[in-house]
Amino acid sequence: MGNTLEGKKIAILVEEGFEQVELTEPLKALKEAGAEAHIISPNKNSEIKAWNRTEWGDKFTVYKKLSEVNADDYNGLVLPGGVMNPDKLRTNKDAVSFVDKFMTSGKPVAAICHAPWTLIETGKVKGKKMTSYHTLKTDLKNAGAEWVDEEVVVDNGLVTSRNPDDIPAFNKKMIEEFAEGRHDR
Repeated sequence: MGNTLEGKKIAILVEEGFEQVELTEPLKALKEAGAEAHIISPNKNSEIKAWNRTEWGDKFTVYKKLSEVNADDYNGLVLPGGVMNPDKLRTNKDAVSFVDKFMTSGKPVAAICHAPWTLIETGKVKGKKMTSYHTLKTDLKNAGAEWVDEEVVVDNGLVTSRNPDDIPAFNKKMIEEFAEGRHDR
């Protein structure tokens, strides 16, 4: 991927219980493309634990607490899935506000699996073509999104995918959108 994202800072917002591979693989792709990627969390701990398919996974160091960062300092946002992670994020007003700033500003956002739950809370998915883990189909439709069953969907800087099997396509489109930068929404 070269240095496609050199000079870009990307936020990866997570809570306890994010799907491990949905953080590790996009993080690896971002670094390989030259981006500076930061794991950010509203969680008070300096480490945060992943969920690895059917059991607890590894711990990851949190770069900074959500309260210590500003969305203006980042060029894009990654939202890993897992069930617990976005369920916690969507009930945290500061996390929703942080995500909303990316959606409002037109900065690229990449969300996989259950992560669109957090996007729904911003009120900014209406009219967007999106995909997700199949159990979010009704939630996204009720929020006004056009839900489709495809491995990756891009709608004006918003990248969504269904599950870990889609990560190669997700990463490719995520890098492309982050390289393009802001989109008019």
